[in-house]
Amino acid sequence: MGLSWQQGPLSPTASGRFLTPEPMPERLLFAERLRRRMRVRFNGEWIADSEDVLVLHEPARYPVAYFPRADVRADVLVPSDRTTRHQDLGDTTWYSVQAHGHTAERAAWEFVGLPQHANELKGRIAFAWRAMDAFYEEDERILGHAADAYHRIDIRRTVRTLEVLSDGTTVARTENPVVLYESGFAPRWYVPRADIDQSRLVSAEGQTFCPYKGLADYYDIDGAKRAAWTYRRAYPEVGHIEDMVSFEADKVEVRIDGRRLEVEPGQQVVPHGIDRGLEAAEARGH
Repeated sequence: MGLSWQQGPLSPTASGRFLTPEPMPERLLFAERLRRRMRVRFNGEWIADSEDVLVLHEPARYPVAYFPRADVRADVLVPSDRTTRHQDLGDTTWYSVQAHGHTAERAAWEFVGLPQHANELKGRIAFAWRAMDAFYEEDERILGHAADAYHRIDIRRTVRTLEVLSDGTTVARTENPVVLYESGFAPRWYVPRADIDQSRLVSAEGQTFCPYKGLADYYDIDGAKRAAWTYRRAYPEVGHIEDMVSFEADKVEVRIDGRRLEVEPGQQVVPHGIDRGLEAAEARGH
């Protein structure tokens, strides 16, 4: 997912490789300006507001936003006795966050032992995503994690023939599928409901959440759990797939122009990072 998560180029499970004569370091961190106004809300109050946010990408983590201390309300950070050590960025001081009589423990942190080559993070504060009410870019709420400029989704219509079979019988057949290309993942194929035998789709319990597409609902097919999914109310940016259905190629047989799709390694979504999770409740609450 994006630059450092899932199969991105800075991820330990990258799908490609850097074409260099010498081996690359096992861990590469990358920081850059967000170039967007970002705000943080806690207990109903704005506690940070900045147009000078740095986003840190590090392997196997979601992007994390770092605010200049000058753009964080001085009265909300309460020093704690907790200190940890980041393997690349040195000693880390933790803070409680308080506002309007409410306190969240260990809800913010600052690197205080930075190596010289990472000085741009000096004097910057990050907030634990799940401990805050919400993060915003301008007046739009951002769900899941700080926006990753390197995460991209492209959706293309096609007239290729897509077939889905289970136990040797047809579940879906269409000549109008839609294919979704998403950074770090193999293509995902979506089928119009009119081309599906919907009697074969049994609603499954639970939802998952994607910061880029919305809430996904799932279906079982002939006993295969969560063999298909749909975004009933997809975000406007990916509106072409709204209420269409995609199928898991490792749980049912999916064929494109007669060729069976093979499951590519590393395609399973990892919903949780170190300090946050992509939980459906966050999106449902929004």
